Amino acid sequence: MAVLLDRKDRMSMAAGLEARVPYCNHRLVEYVWNIPWPLKNWGGQAKGILRRALAGLLPEDVLARRKSPYPKTHDPAYAAAVRAFLRQVLDDPSSPLLPLLDPRAARRLVDAEEDALEAPFFGQLMRLPQLLAYLVQTDLWLREYRVTVRTRGPAVSGAEPRRRRRAAAGARVGAPAP
Repeated sequence: MAVLLDRKDRMSMAAGLEARVPYCNHRLVEYVWNIPWPLKNWGGQAKGILRRALAGLLPEDVLARRKSPYPKTHDPAYAAAVRAFLRQVLDDPSSPLLPLLDPRAARRLVDAEEDALEAPFFGQLMRLPQLLAYLVQTDLWLREYRVTVRTRGPAVSGAEPRRRRRAAAGARVGAPAP
């Protein structure tokens, strides 16, 4: 968001314009956060309450059109940095993120090609670099706020709980999952 606001500011000032971003007002964001979903989704349409509030002020074709995301580009250096950072997280046995995911699957994502995700994992533009960044940020958040995840039995990470469940069920540890 900060990058988008910075771009907006630079581009508008370069053109001699003073641009406003009304939906970034924290009071409005806090208010809308608390609106119940059926009202936000008024008429079964995304941003329905906003569309209804602006009916009569905006042309109908603007009110009815689909969301058009702000275009963005991906710097290969950003993707490389996020991959390296997530590798460090996955190599750290004390990472609070490890019990929350399958480290082998996460490593496959780190080593995957840029377009490994067939569909965005969230929103319209969130692809692999953003997913990896999300995992890194989750690890940083867990560390910063000292969040602990309680497990049944001793704390373990990664695939260990799955191995224990399978062993307890009589499956041979190391055998492929059914």
